Amino acid sequence: MTPTTIPDMPTIVPAQRVSEIQEYFFSRKLREVAQLNAKGLDIISLGIGGPDRPPHPDVIDTLSEEARKPDTHSYQPYVGIPELRQAFARWYKRWYDVELDPNTEIQPLIGSKEGILHVSLAFLNPGDGVLVPNPGYPTYTSVSRLVGAKIHTYNLREENGWLPDFDELERMPLEGVKLMWINYPHMPTGAQPTRELYEKIVDFGRRHGIVIAHDNPYSFILNDHPQSLLSIPGAREIAVEMNSLSKSHNMAGWRVAMVASNPQFIQWILKVKSNIDSGQFKPLMLAAAKALDAPKEWYDSVNSVYQERRKIAEQIMTTLGCTYDPAQRGLFLWGRIPEEAADVVAFADRVLYDARVFVTPGSVFGSNGDRYIRISLCATAPRMQEALERIKLLAPTKA
Repeated sequence: MTPTTIPDMPTIVPAQRVSEIQEYFFSRKLREVAQLNAKGLDIISLGIGGPDRPPHPDVIDTLSEEARKPDTHSYQPYVGIPELRQAFARWYKRWYDVELDPNTEIQPLIGSKEGILHVSLAFLNPGDGVLVPNPGYPTYTSVSRLVGAKIHTYNLREENGWLPDFDELERMPLEGVKLMWINYPHMPTGAQPTRELYEKIVDFGRRHGIVIAHDNPYSFILNDHPQSLLSIPGAREIAVEMNSLSKSHNMAGWRVAMVASNPQFIQWILKVKSNIDSGQFKPLMLAAAKALDAPKEWYDSVNSVYQERRKIAEQIMTTLGCTYDPAQRGLFLWGRIPEEAADVVAFADRVLYDARVFVTPGSVFGSNGDRYIRISLCATAPRMQEALERIKLLAPTKA
């Protein structure tokens, strides 16, 4: 019997958008850290901002109690349950003094990282311009590429307090720009917003017809005065604000967030979201609502732990010869590497391979981070103290 000849299979290639992005830095680097740990090297991770402590005990109790009920396991509404939307509205009124209609101005999200995609798809056509901060959260750039937008980076610099230079913004090619990402308290630099900054951003968006997308997950960390862009008059007409329970309530793995804006913007975002994901697990949403009603004392207890860790992080920065702004807020400490250090990636890698401590090179967040490193506060104080002792043994270097 003559064997059948099978022609060569055509080469399969991915969509063009796959070539526009790289695997997320922390996905790659944490895999490397896991490999080093598998060799018994015991890496202390001060890289990623993943809270390592549990939420309020009442939150866990609510999840457990509700999950035992036989009628809580079905699909839930795409808009989330009323209890969660109402809890978000109470939270915004209590802490930000912002009134939100829970029925029309709040949309729960399965994490704000996912929300970046929903917002981008709702407002950006292929070829539309988007303003992205440098340095800034890498997902703003990667998602903009995935949706085919034209990226315009705007500079944030230490000498300007890591705030936008509005004169420079006005000189940028703004025709065709439809969306601008901002994030304060800023990640990675920890810069705090001012009311004047928010007013300028709202004015800028309104004059140019640019939607301002404010990513606001860090306002409770080491910060006694949480602020919202939506507190500015007229902001709701031009802005969307995302918020998250990941950092503020130690619920990163729970994937609970929200976006708030005017009813029309929320409806557009829901239109996108409802075609991508579904409603969240009802017991999880009820537990999240419980978290949002946490008393001030609980937030204070969380911040007392971070304050202890922050002091050790500052000692690590000093030991490495780095300088930092003590006024920064949030889940990280951002510091400038010594002038004699030639390259930030080499600097961070030396700390990783020689001291067995993982810190993040600032270049991950954009070219304006090339001379900086970021230290996470998401490790216990004893582990951070051990990291400090290891780093003390590093010999001075120009690497």
